[in-house]
Amino acid sequence: MERLQGGHCWIYSNELVRAPKHLEPGQLVNIKSESGDWVGRGYYNPISTIALRLLTSDRSPIDEAFLDLRIGEAQALRERIFPGEEAYRLIFGEADGLPGLIVDRYGSVLVAQFLTAGMDRLCPALVSLLAARFKPSAILARNDAASRRREGLPQEKKILYGELSSPVVIRKNGLVFEVDVWEGQKTGFFLDQGENYSVLEGRARGARVLDAFCYSGGWGIHALSYGAESVLGLDVSDRAIGLARVNALRNPMQERIDFRQEELFEGLRRRQKASERFDLIVLDPPSFAKERGATRDALRGYKEINRSAMLLLSSGGTLISCSCSHWVDAQSFRKVLAEAARDARRPFRISAWRTQGRDHPIALGIPETQYLQCAILEESTHPPLYQP
Repeated sequence: MERLQGGHCWIYSNELVRAPKHLEPGQLVNIKSESGDWVGRGYYNPISTIALRLLTSDRSPIDEAFLDLRIGEAQALRERIFPGEEAYRLIFGEADGLPGLIVDRYGSVLVAQFLTAGMDRLCPALVSLLAARFKPSAILARNDAASRRREGLPQEKKILYGELSSPVVIRKNGLVFEVDVWEGQKTGFFLDQGENYSVLEGRARGARVLDAFCYSGGWGIHALSYGAESVLGLDVSDRAIGLARVNALRNPMQERIDFRQEELFEGLRRRQKASERFDLIVLDPPSFAKERGATRDALRGYKEINRSAMLLLSSGGTLISCSCSHWVDAQSFRKVLAEAARDARRPFRISAWRTQGRDHPIALGIPETQYLQCAILEESTHPPLYQP
């Protein structure tokens, strides 16, 4: 109860005193305390570790009016912080009072993820409300997240409304990007980094830039827009490299940017041994820890790539290092970066420490809503590292 009173909305299966056995996954229920006091309304899944997700603490019916109110509140927030923008996260699950629902807006196309059994049951009503409010050309379900398996749901991708007749193209920060909504990472674009690209201003000018784990070219193309001399973008995915090259052509920047398919761990080590140097390096890998049990291996991976990147930096260079692993918090990530710097024997100062954009709001009482770490490190000569 203390967690709920602090603003959280999850109740774990081992916290239940009792639950009717006839309930189906995702069924809406009234929730009461052991003493019989009213807690709220939410949905239940008997096969999930998170057995209950609270939707409201009052006695409001969970109907279309309720859902439309929550969607409207989410829309108002985005229109206030990003007036005139056409690409942003419209609904961010628990942080917007709709746990288990993600909706990203790419112009006239909405891409949704129904991550829990409760939201999956509400899918028809939500699609109808989104269609009525936003008049999209298409609503696509990217229900291929692995977390759906833990809810007893199939992984799938399908059109829920309208049709996709041409490539999805957006403008972000004055630049043009094609978005792979069907096969791309997340829902097709790294919307959570949208505001972080601004840290390149004043840092990228005249720099030789390495954009590691470049995906569709977001960091590299923004670096060129801020005056970088050249950009090398690397990614293990051939599909991602193809999309990045398309985006370079769309802006157009293909003459100063080179995208190559490459395995990053070995590639960074090989370039370091070849004495290659870059003035600015961006590390923005996919999540290394998708569950708690993978945290230790994730920390080792982050340390390895950051050590390699630090050794590739020119004297006085800048490293932008990111982690989108929820299980790796800011304190753990900072410790890994410090260990990498110690092993590389190069001291750094933290120029800035950022997180996800404001369209991915962080609920104070729900620490799980914060997942992105974005550290901007600049090499420092004060104090020098002890040399044994």
